[in-house]
Amino acid sequence: MNYNYRYRLRPTESQRETLDYHRDTCRQLYNHALYRFNQIPEDEGTVKQRVRKIRDELPDLKDWWDALTDIYSKVLQPTVMRIAKNINALGKLKEQGYKVGELRWKSPREFRSFTYNQSGFELDKKGGQTVLSLSKLADIPIELHRPLPEDATVKEVTLKKEKTGEWFAIFGIEMDTEPPAKPPLEEIDAEEMVGIDVGILKYAHDTDGTAVESLHLSEERDRLEREQRKFSRKEYESNNWEKQRQTVAECHLDIKRKRRDFLHKLSAYYAREYELVAVEDLNVKAMLESPGNSRNTASAAWNTFTDMLETKCEREGTHFVEVEPDGTTKECAQCGVETDKPLWVREHSCPACGFEADRDANAAWNILSLGLSKLGVGHSEETPVETALPVGTSPVPAKRVVEAGSPTLSERVSASRVG
Repeated sequence: MNYNYRYRLRPTESQRETLDYHRDTCRQLYNHALYRFNQIPEDEGTVKQRVRKIRDELPDLKDWWDALTDIYSKVLQPTVMRIAKNINALGKLKEQGYKVGELRWKSPREFRSFTYNQSGFELDKKGGQTVLSLSKLADIPIELHRPLPEDATVKEVTLKKEKTGEWFAIFGIEMDTEPPAKPPLEEIDAEEMVGIDVGILKYAHDTDGTAVESLHLSEERDRLEREQRKFSRKEYESNNWEKQRQTVAECHLDIKRKRRDFLHKLSAYYAREYELVAVEDLNVKAMLESPGNSRNTASAAWNTFTDMLETKCEREGTHFVEVEPDGTTKECAQCGVETDKPLWVREHSCPACGFEADRDANAAWNILSLGLSKLGVGHSEETPVETALPVGTSPVPAKRVVEAGSPTLSERVSASRVG
């Protein structure tokens, strides 16, 4: 399996200038390659074949483009092949219903990374500190806050400059060991299965009766809005404008980091604690296009959560299944009768069988039942809610999920269940 490990770099001022020089040279090469790509007729091969043809022209380019000789060869090649990756990414977005155009030339602000592929990089100890040695560039101090896995092979290193001016090294590694085998579906006990309903007020409500509150970032958003208003009053590209632009970028990055930290920890908990996880396959694009509440929907980042959860389930040997969300809120988890529920109705009360439960808990049970049916798991005629209904809901604040140095989420959830 392939993973990415991200570390902070601490370059000196001169190293920053060299990094920016390499980054901008790669940007110019990318723009040149895109120009050449548009010149090649489509009937001369697939996208990848046409891009490879441009890559093969690199030795001739170096004869008249002196700057390319300053860059390591295994950096120039992936820069050109980046065009094929970007076109494939646009194609996937188009398949999902998004309106996409064509690739454009990159400005200095838009082109923020370059990659050492296969060789030209090495972690080393120099002067009592860990450095990342990069061919034709420099030995840059790196914060190796966690070691790379011993059984991993580093395939590439991507150097990325954030909008805040920070530099990071992203190691693309390949694990030599296979992930654990998934247990047979027929042997999974009911307590080892979980259905998860995601929402706005409660980010996740599962079939074990645990509800995780959404991450509150109102203070961070207020600060962002204040700094954005200051930014709008600065003279374009003045020194004060550049300082304020960086401040705004820091606000955005702060929100992004806190959200991703929350989602990583929550998805890791479910992947490790259960042997089967069922979630909704939400059409977030349509939700964002509908009037009202689109900001909270975007902030929830449900697709990011399910993507992380699927990856971690694969790594942990956990079954992962997505189901259609239609009817999971309306349908009674005990008898199957549908009842209309406006958003303000937070309790499920079935007029047919009298079953009462939290609205989100009822939806979570329906999601698990649909997941089992989709996987073809045989179970008794009784529904899961009849055999393993939780006695109550244990709320877990989002702040406790992301607290630095706090116990793991699984320990907190276990404690809340006991309580």
